[in-house]
Amino acid sequence: MGNSLHNKIYLGRRSVALLQNRRVQAWLCLGAFASIGLVWLAIRSFK
Repeated sequence: MGNSLHNKIYLGRRSVALLQNRRVQAWLCLGAFASIGLVWLAIRSFK
């Protein structure tokens, strides 16, 4: 019974709790800045 309503609610609650974790937020922010920087460098290298 892996597709029960209880499992869906639990998984939804867990994913929200994961995004409220400060360490996860810091890694997401760092990854976003790193990817923006890489895209900027790639654009500059083609000009």
